[in-house]
Amino acid sequence: MASASEAPPAHAHLPWVSYGCLAASMALVGSYVGLSKWLVLIFPVFLLAWLRFGIAAVAMAGWVRRAPGEAPLSRHDRGLLFLESFFGNFLFSVCMLFGVALTSALAAGVIMAALPGVVALLSWLFLRERIAPRVLAGIACAVGGIALVSASKAAGDAPGSLWGNLLLLGAVTCEASYVVIGKKLTGQVSPKRISALINLWGLALVTPFGLWQALSFDFGAVALSHWWLLLFYSLAASMVTVWLWMTGLKHVPAASAGVFTVMLPVSAAAVGVLFLGERFSTAQAAAFALALAGVVLATWPGTRRDG
Repeated sequence: MASASEAPPAHAHLPWVSYGCLAASMALVGSYVGLSKWLVLIFPVFLLAWLRFGIAAVAMAGWVRRAPGEAPLSRHDRGLLFLESFFGNFLFSVCMLFGVALTSALAAGVIMAALPGVVALLSWLFLRERIAPRVLAGIACAVGGIALVSASKAAGDAPGSLWGNLLLLGAVTCEASYVVIGKKLTGQVSPKRISALINLWGLALVTPFGLWQALSFDFGAVALSHWWLLLFYSLAASMVTVWLWMTGLKHVPAASAGVFTVMLPVSAAAVGVLFLGERFSTAQAAAFALALAGVVLATWPGTRRDG
């Protein structure tokens, strides 16, 4: 048995795989935030959310069971799973889909850039995590991009709907809560099972509203290409992104993980520009470069003082 002096330092191993999972998860979230601009023109919001959770529930049916050796869910775990789904699945989807319907994908990217700061604040308040100076600098870069891109919006872009922007701010708060609650869950429940269970809660919460809108919807008018887009949205939003995020979050503090949420606005804006024909200015490009610099600062090898 190794002595205490021979034990490797806590930060000797840099979790690059975890970082990759976190970045990929938020990039996928951003892509479907942007692409949902198309989907909300075809499906009513609650019907779209209901179809998303239903498709994902079928795909993740094998993930619901407890893995061998995994402890049974406690009452505390069940409560956290409900809150994780309520904020991260149900409310986030409703706020994001209604918000994107009222404004642009690029505006969604701008507002979602507030995520790192909100995550850091909640992780400090509820998890009592110490925020290292490098992570604070990364958060400052990410949040600083909002001022730059907002200035460019005021200078020449068409203003977004006030209600749409407020709903997107609500989505930011929900997503930040999802990060913090998820950090508590990953210590007790496997990433796959978390993904499946919170999706089932999301399905249960939205079913009454989804059924109500389904009764008057003409499913035959939906093109095949839009069904394929819905399939991608459902699997990406409820299955792949959640599993990637929970896998990465298991080995990374919530405040540091929160900086990776800058990948969400970057990819959302990229979808808006590349696929939806939205304008992208030089100032906006600089703002997102600043946000990416925040990721570099947050993941740069730390010193003992940072620990």
